[in-house]
Amino acid sequence: MKTQNSSAETLSPKKTVVVLATMDTKGAECDFLREEVQALGGKALLIDISLVGITDIEVDIHKDEVALEGGSSLAALLEHPSRQEASKVMVKGAIKLVNQLIHEQKIDALVSLGGTQGTNNGCMVMQALPYAFPKIMISTMASGDTSAFVGIKDITMMFSVSDILGLNPFFRRVLSNAAGAACGMANAYQKVEFTEGKPIVGISNLGVLTQGTMKAMELFKKRGYEPIVFHAIGAGSRAMEQMMKDGIITAVFDFGLGDIADALYHGVRAADEERLTVAGKLGLPQVVVPGGIDHLGILLDEPNTVPEEYKDHLYSYHNPVILVPRTNGEEVTAIISEICKRLTYSKKKTVFMLPTKGVSSYSAANGDLFDPQSDEVLRQAVEKFLPKNIELIEMNNNAEDSVFVEKAVDTLIALIEE
Repeated sequence: MKTQNSSAETLSPKKTVVVLATMDTKGAECDFLREEVQALGGKALLIDISLVGITDIEVDIHKDEVALEGGSSLAALLEHPSRQEASKVMVKGAIKLVNQLIHEQKIDALVSLGGTQGTNNGCMVMQALPYAFPKIMISTMASGDTSAFVGIKDITMMFSVSDILGLNPFFRRVLSNAAGAACGMANAYQKVEFTEGKPIVGISNLGVLTQGTMKAMELFKKRGYEPIVFHAIGAGSRAMEQMMKDGIITAVFDFGLGDIADALYHGVRAADEERLTVAGKLGLPQVVVPGGIDHLGILLDEPNTVPEEYKDHLYSYHNPVILVPRTNGEEVTAIISEICKRLTYSKKKTVFMLPTKGVSSYSAANGDLFDPQSDEVLRQAVEKFLPKNIELIEMNNNAEDSVFVEKAVDTLIALIEE
């Protein structure tokens, strides 16, 4: 009879899970994690990123080695101990060591644990690791806003519930669950693979463009291309552009630019300053559509209300707490000007496509924000501000019309294959 905890059943072949923490204060917890990973048939590799205290358990990579990789010595850090300065060094060293281990295919997952400072340091390391590599953060902070810790990486946040300060029957189970999650992820871990000869296409999307995006995905797949879709609400766009830098995405259908509209007018989807510049700087083929700039996403203090500054706009509600006012002529002109400024980095293989009958379902003929006058101002702004070296294709369609999407897909594939 096979037992429930059969190592061969649970984790085969043997995988290695990194446990990263301050071992002077989290030693017992990390030692228990190691035992749980081993009980599942795996191997644990402990990396100590503590500074002052004594580490009572056996570790695999000592804090003095981490400090040296971070550009200092432990002795130098201890001369004038500063949590802030020491953290920078230890995080830098841990990033270098863990990435090297990943590159050498010696590790298969990473678990870290901590409170406020430990979560910050552990997640800073995780944010510097490759996409798809398993990352788990056991944290006292995980029930709140974790956006600063997760950033744009695929980090799994696990709420510790109790403080991480000693073992007890409850926290042993939390750690056991974390070990099981890490081992399961390690066993399932697949590297991102490219289809030979066919680039992966990044597509930015918004809910009001989803039908068009689904059509584009279908068309790309029929032509042998793998699409990855990103929600253009700030973090999604940053992730798409990071994957361009990482060489995962090598062609772009930038269909949703509502995040740039919100960046100018303090909406919930706001992009950062780098948005829409990366593909151009890298020389990647891209088709750009100003999808979703026909409205803003305004977070409301009170549901189903309208702030004074938007009472003269057409408006609808994306949900009870997000107002979507139609961008007027002045606003769309400013948004197009900003988009075109960012496109000045694009020297080649960029086409701008403009649907003149609305840039989302909101501004379609039957949409809540139908406004032909603002659409015409938008068109005039594109013709005025678009850099002369970028080809413009205008079509008398809505952004979600099949004929428009088909033309956009064909145009991008032509740029890829030219």
